Amino acid sequence: MSKVGLIVPTLNAGELWKEWLKAFDRQTRKPDQLLVIDSSSSDETAYLALAYGFDVQTILKSNFNHGGTRQCGINLMKDVDFVVFMTQDTLLATPDAIERLLDAFEDDRVGAAYGRQLPHQNAGPIAAHARLFNYPPESQVRSFANRSRFGIKTAFISNSFAAYRLSALMQAGGFPSDTIMNEDTFVAGKMLFMGWKVAYCADAQVYHSHNYSYFEEFRRYFDIGVFHARSSWLQLIYGKATGEGRRFVISEWRYLLNHDWWLIPSAILRTGLKWLGFKLGSSLHHALPKSVNRRFSLHRTYWCANLVVTSGD
Repeated sequence: MSKVGLIVPTLNAGELWKEWLKAFDRQTRKPDQLLVIDSSSSDETAYLALAYGFDVQTILKSNFNHGGTRQCGINLMKDVDFVVFMTQDTLLATPDAIERLLDAFEDDRVGAAYGRQLPHQNAGPIAAHARLFNYPPESQVRSFANRSRFGIKTAFISNSFAAYRLSALMQAGGFPSDTIMNEDTFVAGKMLFMGWKVAYCADAQVYHSHNYSYFEEFRRYFDIGVFHARSSWLQLIYGKATGEGRRFVISEWRYLLNHDWWLIPSAILRTGLKWLGFKLGSSLHHALPKSVNRRFSLHRTYWCANLVVTSGD
């Protein structure tokens, strides 16, 4: 039987972590190796993980990197065939969520799979729509040949709940250590180019959403802009994200008209802030002082490291 590892980066996971661990404990298919990489939490995150059978590796908060930390976790895994990634704010919705996610690898050309994210109970209408738009109820398997249809969305995946065939992941070079975010999309783009498939498993479900403030929306899209500027090969191969953004806005307005129409002005303001953040991040971050980039960024520790700026591969 194939061996599976699970890697979860954590930092002060708080009260939700207890629910996370209980939901994990109910899973019908538990991974064989369990690893938490904790960024020096000051609460009970690490202690509770140990109590539920996880190995815990502690790192400095300043050393966390979206791709590099996950790749370090992979390097600690021994003799596994597949690796599942989750985040501390993602709750498994059903006892068979991990099992159903791993079912995708029955197709031996699937290199990566990700599950459906449902909005948390406390999600506002704008946050709820974002989940419903990006994670529809129909499963899907995408290959490199689908890029003319799906554009940049061909390489969409989320490490909030995803699994990788380790051989495919390593063939693609593993996770990069020099990206501000979207290490999952970076690697999925490479895997697709090399002939692997990415599976979206709508029946493997978790709860995961964010009620971002206005400035958090700006900062998040600033980081997305930085990512695409420094990984420009993705848009060269798969196409730009503008068409998908336009489709999202239209869908959001229709959703709000049917649910909470009075939030449309808020949605318009958020759209403007997202556009501004993306443009600043993609076009001007290299000309801005590091202190300004840190202020604009949702991932401030990224700007503290001496990272190599790449725009080609």
